[in-house]
Amino acid sequence: MKILTAAQIREADAYTIAHEPIASIDLMERASQTFTEWFVHHFPDTDIPVSILCGPGNNGGDGLAVARLLHQQFYQVEIYICKIGNSVSEDFSVNLKRLPGFDALPVYDLEAESPLPDFPAQSIVIDAIFGSGLNRPVEGYWATLLAHINDQQAITTVAIDIPSGLFADKTTRSVCIEANHTFTFEMPKLAFLFPENNNYTGRWWMKSIGLHPDFLTKVQSSSHYLDGPMVAGLWKQRQKYDHKGTFGHALLMVGSHGKMGAAVLATNACLRSGVGLVTAYIARSGYEILQISCPEAMVVLDTHESFVTDFPELSPYRAIGVGSGIGQNAATAEAIEKLLKSASIPLVLDADALNILSQKISLLDLLPKHSILTPHPKEFERLFGKTRNNFERNELQRRMSKEKQIYILLKGAHSCITTPEGEAYFNSTGNPGMATAGSGDVLTGIITGLFSQGYPSFEALTLGVFLHGLAGDLAAETHGQHSMIAGDIIAHLGKAIQRLQKGWKIN
Repeated sequence: MKILTAAQIREADAYTIAHEPIASIDLMERASQTFTEWFVHHFPDTDIPVSILCGPGNNGGDGLAVARLLHQQFYQVEIYICKIGNSVSEDFSVNLKRLPGFDALPVYDLEAESPLPDFPAQSIVIDAIFGSGLNRPVEGYWATLLAHINDQQAITTVAIDIPSGLFADKTTRSVCIEANHTFTFEMPKLAFLFPENNNYTGRWWMKSIGLHPDFLTKVQSSSHYLDGPMVAGLWKQRQKYDHKGTFGHALLMVGSHGKMGAAVLATNACLRSGVGLVTAYIARSGYEILQISCPEAMVVLDTHESFVTDFPELSPYRAIGVGSGIGQNAATAEAIEKLLKSASIPLVLDADALNILSQKISLLDLLPKHSILTPHPKEFERLFGKTRNNFERNELQRRMSKEKQIYILLKGAHSCITTPEGEAYFNSTGNPGMATAGSGDVLTGIITGLFSQGYPSFEALTLGVFLHGLAGDLAAETHGQHSMIAGDIIAHLGKAIQRLQKGWKIN
């Protein structure tokens, strides 16, 4: 799914109006009905007071239409019209005239000198003030109004399309509505995918309003949102005469004394991904642990008792994953440098392998083309430097992928993949229960296993991060987020793969 800028979304609206064809006011009605259906489902109690704040543009027009539709569903609705500027949009005017007569809906005007409204305790405030067209920080009375809404502790705030004050495509540095819920149309805004905006969006939801598919197909975007149908299309079904050689031989250089659990997790995850053969190259002290914990894997031992200092002959392996629990001993760092100089296929590097790279940045230039790096935010910072905000960090991530011709997976709530072409893909699966020791080791094993099965770097990485998150979601359904451990992700990987095999059917 492409993520469009605010300007591109306006172009999509205009294209839909011209080519469906549909009147602008009817497209607004479609969007408002979509929001209302969601609202009624999530807030079915019609006795809860609802206050809707409407700006003078099309976001406010949405709010007026929603007020009418909720009134028809017997909600107790009141409207505040924010008189910002000297004009209103045409569709706002039409929806204002469509409100029921005879004072059936209370309507109040808010101007620059108006007293700030009081909202009933336990009520719902719907924000339809500014929308995605905002191009400068909110100031003056209207900034005070947004802050006043945020100060109301006993209300639930719901934003239509985007919280007022939030910029869709750049960093926000002024006051914003701090919504509990945001319902957006068609696709997420880029800003929704960065942690700095979580307090503004709250939990966000989205649904299509039927923007014209021709426009969505043709429009260019370098930002994407990974969804089930897209990822399911990458999955390769097994054939009758396939054998273990078909699915490749993966090498994992993992583990050290005291961190052999990381080796176990990565190896078991690699096996569960569907790989044909797995060899774990480990320190001698981990031999019994690996042989007992991962009987399906082969084990090759380093000469050192506690950490790896070398690597085996590489020719038998279709994929190589390095880093989970290997430590940062000087001899291990030398082995990593030697590996980078010797490898002829892309590598999957995580954890301590990344920390070793960060201590000698020139090693980045030795990475085989299309290698995969999987840092968390602090590892990314050590590798590539600090940034002031997540928009800047995303730009830096894209730039480093292009410059080094590598894939970078920045792990987080919406893990972001950047490609050698400078594209960014944000993941849609996963949950906070996955913030647990060993989760990254599991991901390394999955990606390496998929790589070994013949998927190119992008497909192995995309499938890997999506399946990892989906298995985590399934594990959370079983254990709850607080009680999840990394092994639960491995245990649910098979069910996650089955869902993709079925073409992404939710039930």
